[in-house]
Amino acid sequence: MSMHTLGVLVSNKPGVLTRIAALFSRRGFNIDSLAVGPTERPEISRMTVVASVEDESVLEQIVKQLNKLIEVRKVLELGPNTVCREMVLVKVRADVHSRSQIIDVVSLFRGKAVDVSPESVTIEATGSPEKLAALLEMLSPHGIQELVQSGQVALGRGARTLADHKSK
Repeated sequence: MSMHTLGVLVSNKPGVLTRIAALFSRRGFNIDSLAVGPTERPEISRMTVVASVEDESVLEQIVKQLNKLIEVRKVLELGPNTVCREMVLVKVRADVHSRSQIIDVVSLFRGKAVDVSPESVTIEATGSPEKLAALLEMLSPHGIQELVQSGQVALGRGARTLADHKSK
């Protein structure tokens, strides 16, 4: 199985996310990551969908099925020339003795402490999924109390945009 990232422009209307998630579910495809948000145009939302697929023909089928939905304006597979980021908030057990060590580790990953209490530190970090996994591995010996991670968001590199690609 290989991971593929799709950029999907959709009408910003209620129920669109449900229809797209149902399409994946009905066909037995798992969504590994999903992020949805507004774009520079208020009537359009952008979805970044990361899915594991067995082969290229399955991916092609997913794209064709997405394009059949009325609310979907454009679908594009984002290839290797893509900037991908996720965000993580993680609460780590920290006492007076370990707090500075935790802050040092976090700064190596360009993260920051967003809340400090006598018993814990809450960290915010953004980066590639691999970078965040490495950060979490470094923090785990201190005791991760709570964690939330966003879905992946992605944009193609350079001047080209999803809006440049042919619309359906």
